[in-house]
Amino acid sequence: MSFTVLVPARLASTRLPRKPLADIAGVPMIVRVARRAAESSARAVVVAADHAEIVAACEAHGVRVVLTRADHVTGSDRLAEACEHLGLDGDDAVVNVQGDEPLIDPALVDACAALLEARSDCVMSTAAHAIDSRPDLDNPNVVKVVLDAAGRALYFSRAPIPWWRDGRAAGAGALQSPAPLRHIGLYGYRAGFLRRFPTLEPAPIEQTESLEQLRVLWHGERIAVHIAARAPGPGVDTPEDLERVRALFGR
Repeated sequence: MSFTVLVPARLASTRLPRKPLADIAGVPMIVRVARRAAESSARAVVVAADHAEIVAACEAHGVRVVLTRADHVTGSDRLAEACEHLGLDGDDAVVNVQGDEPLIDPALVDACAALLEARSDCVMSTAAHAIDSRPDLDNPNVVKVVLDAAGRALYFSRAPIPWWRDGRAAGAGALQSPAPLRHIGLYGYRAGFLRRFPTLEPAPIEQTESLEQLRVLWHGERIAVHIAARAPGPGVDTPEDLERVRALFGR
């Protein structure tokens, strides 16, 4: 199994300004993410940055980085440009690790890459885990996914899917069985498809849910889903998230 990890990094962030450069125990967050991803079996880990400050931070810590345009609309657009810089195309495997996941499990990165390699019927792979609390199921910031019999994604939504018709009778905190699945924002791609993705027409369902992966399904392509045994470590979206992660690293 041979694959490259790409980590998109954008300096602007509405909820946490300059997030990629946020200090975690003396090291910028984007460097923490790259180091964690390097514990996987990836042949290379490359940050796709939109700003010279991110490039400088990565180079200062020995992290490979490419500078991409600052006007990309989505992370996938940024990764497509990074593939061009790196000469990746065709069946070259790429795993997208989000730049705000300093606690990403390297084994989960490997599992996502292995699933992509095993599923020639799918242009992408991703991951999910069982939801164990009703608040998570009801939270629109927790993305849910439903699968077909072959373990491919049927739909992603911010709504609680599948809808449990008899759930009210079971009580406010009850969950159906089998448990609904929470989507983990980790993606494997074949580089040829990743470079083609920005040329695809945005999907109405993508725009409604604000979920970029729905464009793939809307265009008739397939996404294989790995079911993880547990939830990944916490990501960083807000100042409160950052403090939580800093405490885990000892500041």
